[in-house]
Amino acid sequence: MSEFFQFVVLGLTLGAVYSVFASSLIGIYAATGVINFAQGSVALWSVYTVAALRTDGTLVLPVGSIALGDESNPMSMLPAVVIGVAMAAAWALAAHLVVFRPLRGAPALANVAASVGLMLFLQALVLLRFDTQELFAQSVLPGSTFEVGEVVINVSDLMMAGAAIAVAVLLWAYFGLTSRGVATRAASEDELAARLAGHSPDRLAATVWVLAAMASGLIVILGAYTIGLDPASYTYYVVPALAVALVGRLSSFGVACAAGLVLGAIQAVLLWANTLSWWPGWAQAGLGDAIPFVVVVVALYLLGGRIPSRGSLDEVKMPLVIVPRIRLVPVTTMIVLAGLAILLTADSWRFGIVTSMILSLIALSLVLLTGYLGQISLASIAFAGTAGFALSKLTIGLGVPFPLSIVLSALVATALGVVVGLPALRIRGAQLAVVTLAAALAIQSFVFNNPVLTPYEGLKVSDPSVLGLDLSVRQGQNLITWQFSLMVLLIVSVTTLVVMRWMGGATGRIFLAVRSNERAAASVGINVAATKLLGFALSAFLAGVGGCLIGYSRGQLSAASFTVVVGLTMLAIAYCGGITSVSGAFVAGFIGPLGVFYVFLSQTLDLGRYYEVIAAGGLLLMAVTNPIGAAGAFAESAAAVRARLTGHRAAAMDTEPEAVPSTKVDSHVG
Repeated sequence: MSEFFQFVVLGLTLGAVYSVFASSLIGIYAATGVINFAQGSVALWSVYTVAALRTDGTLVLPVGSIALGDESNPMSMLPAVVIGVAMAAAWALAAHLVVFRPLRGAPALANVAASVGLMLFLQALVLLRFDTQELFAQSVLPGSTFEVGEVVINVSDLMMAGAAIAVAVLLWAYFGLTSRGVATRAASEDELAARLAGHSPDRLAATVWVLAAMASGLIVILGAYTIGLDPASYTYYVVPALAVALVGRLSSFGVACAAGLVLGAIQAVLLWANTLSWWPGWAQAGLGDAIPFVVVVVALYLLGGRIPSRGSLDEVKMPLVIVPRIRLVPVTTMIVLAGLAILLTADSWRFGIVTSMILSLIALSLVLLTGYLGQISLASIAFAGTAGFALSKLTIGLGVPFPLSIVLSALVATALGVVVGLPALRIRGAQLAVVTLAAALAIQSFVFNNPVLTPYEGLKVSDPSVLGLDLSVRQGQNLITWQFSLMVLLIVSVTTLVVMRWMGGATGRIFLAVRSNERAAASVGINVAATKLLGFALSAFLAGVGGCLIGYSRGQLSAASFTVVVGLTMLAIAYCGGITSVSGAFVAGFIGPLGVFYVFLSQTLDLGRYYEVIAAGGLLLMAVTNPIGAAGAFAESAAAVRARLTGHRAAAMDTEPEAVPSTKVDSHVG
């Protein structure tokens, strides 16, 4: 029992990070209605700033650096911490002014996409600007201990818990006892009333952004020596923080703080349980990361009706939809051009073309679910990975032949998609994004990174063949065969045409009706719950087919192919391409990871290491300036040019559905 309590205490440091992140998230949500997925990334920059200053006195900036010391005379701890916290405040203020203030009143999807884009941008920038392999955190808090019975307690753990409680109390006092805090809450609900009372909503929101960032940066700096320094971990600490914030109904600092400390203790106890002889082998990896998903689902089901709903799809318009039409000549031309591109290229360029086609299918799953049905999902790559890993089990373990192996594997992903989609029956908007992100992280940690389920060397996938025709991806020195590439083109083309037929027909109209107004859709006899689950099922099936094609293209799968970062990057590029159009999915495939654009950056410009920064930066730019994406912007521009050429601008606007290649449907009808 003493060991149990020992690990409970050891979990307080990590729990304190969850608690402060959660309090910060609640504060930002109360002030702006934004769920900030980038809270951990902002703090990540702070802790690496301090590590660099304490190592060689270098103040690393987004561009360039300032020498404030050297290796023999690095900066002392106190000024380094002050500068680190100030950097977090600077990033938060910049995010408010440049990204989120222009998005006030924008679709909930735009705010989620921008927040995810900021998260990816900062994480990628940290990896570019800091020598993360050589920097280590140094102790800020005292290293002394004392004993209570047989339990050895670190003073630093108690100080971290105390700091988390202090932050929660201070934020509660700010919002509940100060005039600016009360005005901030009021301004988030009614800006005009706040202005009439003499307050600037922008300044009030900026204050909260800065305070939240400073608190998050400080707690990470204080706890980094105990937790360790890892860019990915701090970025995704926002997931358990969101879980405990939802336990606090996105309004209670005290409940969220307590829940964060408890969650940290539980995860530490699970680490101890892994050492017990009776603990099952399948639960020795990833179980702690799966708990936040369970917490999120339970919290939303039990408290969903009492969680503030700002930013839900009922209150804000989604981007306009471009309804697809299948035209023989353009479709045939595109397929022929893709086939020629495959036959005329080789090695990395052909691999990039094939990868772009596969990614366009995964992006299409997001277009279907998020663009058409309005369900914001961050778990598409988890569905793809599930199908890919099922493909290995089916082809290697059971000998299931191609193409039946793809169908069965995609159905496994479909079942998972329905399970993840169940919370959508109660929640929408940014809250659903939280659930799907937590699910993706749980699947990555508990399944993909679990050595019992996935060996460290990865999972092999049998080469496809049909009627004696070898469709394997490699033959001798040939990195990627034309037979395999044309097979991918055929599968992607057929699948896309079927989806376009659905989206342009009755199924698409039902999806749009539910996205526009669920109550109105239900009033005309549409089963909203069944429609949502159908959307998750179809989306997961599409992503699953894409995951199987990734498996066949690699020959051996590992967790690295389906990380949460890859999934979030897919959302970023899908949004950039146009989350509400099929053509946007193809744009997303073109610029996706390891796709044609990536090969161009790597092979031609030697800029491959900047890919993630460019992709995330493009998402931020697109979210702020053009929420309909590149495909939607092109359609609008083409319609405007045609209107000028014909001289019938007004007539063209009045008959827009017939005048442009794709029909636009207002997503906020009724």
